[in-house]
Amino acid sequence: MTQALRLGIAGLGTVGVGVVKIVRRHAELLQARTGRPIEIVAVSARDAAKDRGVNLSGFAWESDPVALAKRDDIDVFVELMGGENGPAKASVEAALASGKDVVTANKALLAIHGQALAEQAEAASRVIRFEAAVAGGIPVIKSLTEGLAGNDIKRVMGVMNGTCNYILTRMQSQGLGYNALFEECAQLGYLEADPNLDVGGIDAAHKLALLASIAFGTKPNFDGIEIEGIQHISLDDIHQADDMGYRIKLLGVAQRTPRGLEQRMQPCLVPSDSPLGQLEGGTNMVVIEGDAVEQIVLRGPGAGEGPTASAVMGDVCDLARGLRISTFGQPATSLVDSKPAITGLPAPYYLRLALLDKPGALAKVAAILGNAGVSIDRMRQYAHAEDTAPVLIVTHKTTRATLDVALEDLRTTDVVAGEPVALRIEQV
Repeated sequence: MTQALRLGIAGLGTVGVGVVKIVRRHAELLQARTGRPIEIVAVSARDAAKDRGVNLSGFAWESDPVALAKRDDIDVFVELMGGENGPAKASVEAALASGKDVVTANKALLAIHGQALAEQAEAASRVIRFEAAVAGGIPVIKSLTEGLAGNDIKRVMGVMNGTCNYILTRMQSQGLGYNALFEECAQLGYLEADPNLDVGGIDAAHKLALLASIAFGTKPNFDGIEIEGIQHISLDDIHQADDMGYRIKLLGVAQRTPRGLEQRMQPCLVPSDSPLGQLEGGTNMVVIEGDAVEQIVLRGPGAGEGPTASAVMGDVCDLARGLRISTFGQPATSLVDSKPAITGLPAPYYLRLALLDKPGALAKVAAILGNAGVSIDRMRQYAHAEDTAPVLIVTHKTTRATLDVALEDLRTTDVVAGEPVALRIEQV
């Protein structure tokens, strides 16, 4: 019989337990599909006594994940602990130094240290696979590195945090405010230990950094991403964007521009009838545009035991088959530094203003926008609420820098109450 591929799993949370279940439940199927048995030899987690709902007695136990990574009787180190530093980083480095391949779901680790780890892996003739780190069960890494390898990628964009999409779509459908839905997500266990990783856009930005590296042949550059969360999105924005034919999504976009690589993770408006506009609940979606394939849309569950463990096992099966691809789709030494685009490509914007009930207020707003070089496409004014009237404006294409000049003047004028809201409208 062909020698088994032996796994060591560090981290027995939701995803780690899901991997154990798949290996046991589908042992014969995995062997049929890869040509060799796949077995778990040893595991590591913080609490050996914890009841995880699966029998772990047949596996060797290591309290230290670094010790697990160095074991001579494993071929693949599966890192499912999370965290950009600490035990996760130390154990992955130890695994590579010990001649092990690595499968991980750790987007933060790779977004911050991916270049150094990829170079270490290549120097040791090892590989790092991380399908589970981006968009859960959606095979987006495999799509970029394999299925679309013949394309010059033009743009990658998507909804890559299910918690944020759940909040925004529940605001839309149920009329609940952000704060109430944040508490609901906390009670349902949808939020990270640090909730800002979710609602602040950081979790999704880690994923975007990895996709951009593969798509454009650049070193992962998390620091080059413009990041804005959903904390300031109000029900007024949700309903009034809907009235204008749009939905609000936390959207990640990476694309080359004449000024450099544009990477943004921010709330944007997308057409209500577009695939992204119709995306509901905790589902993820990634849109990839290439010169040959034009546009493809990948949709599926972005998190959870089954979907994420499925992605882990897809990588394990590729290693069992002998498929070995460079971490970011090409040799790490060939990746180039990206030049962050300081200003994004021109786009239309949605503006929401609260105008004071003064004669000529609307004309003054139009003049400020015109003087800054911002052209109005359409405008809608609503009934007065006490002494202010909500006004919605959709601009023609403009740069954010140009718009910021107008916003600064609007803040200081005597006809606008409160802070103007400005959201980019993304063409999908």
